[in-house]
Amino acid sequence: MLTVGLTGGIGAGKSEVSRLLAAHGAVIIDSDRIAREVVEPGTPGLAAVVGEFGPGVLAPDGSLDRPALGALVFADEGRLAALNAIVHPLVRARSAELQAAAAPDAIVVHDVPLLAENGLAPLYDVVLVVDAGEATRLDRLVRLRGMAEQEARARMAAQATREQRLAVADVVIANDGPVEELAARVAEVWAGLRERAAGNRT
Repeated sequence: MLTVGLTGGIGAGKSEVSRLLAAHGAVIIDSDRIAREVVEPGTPGLAAVVGEFGPGVLAPDGSLDRPALGALVFADEGRLAALNAIVHPLVRARSAELQAAAAPDAIVVHDVPLLAENGLAPLYDVVLVVDAGEATRLDRLVRLRGMAEQEARARMAAQATREQRLAVADVVIANDGPVEELAARVAEVWAGLRERAAGNRT
């Protein structure tokens, strides 16, 4: 088994790279999706969040009210750390379960938005960083995701710098061009990952 950490700044195109890798046969473990699953209604994760932050973080249907929780934690590092202390271990445990369930010869790609920020690079055999220039990312966030420019810039500034991400990269996937170029580059990267996985098995 080859474990791969996939990351990239918001707007760089990480989700598209993840989709392309899945089409090639990678097993994708999506940290964001797992983070939502571990706080669904009825889970110990949601009970722990309510225990920490109070019933005000619940929506009327009993699900997590993400905007209400966000308003509490994003302006307060201490509260954010408390939330992370609940959610991150649950995400790690579920990710480990999913990885253990993959075939022995699988290439398992962990899609981790905050890989550089949280110092997670050593956990993986290979780290892929999807990289695009600031202007490209800003344009995608505003044009494709409908964000206001100020919000897009704030979201970008809240993440690791481009230099910090590139510093942990084993492989960089440049994504300033059209999607066809990206698909060709991902196919090339996939071939390299398969070679490396075969080497791991010998």
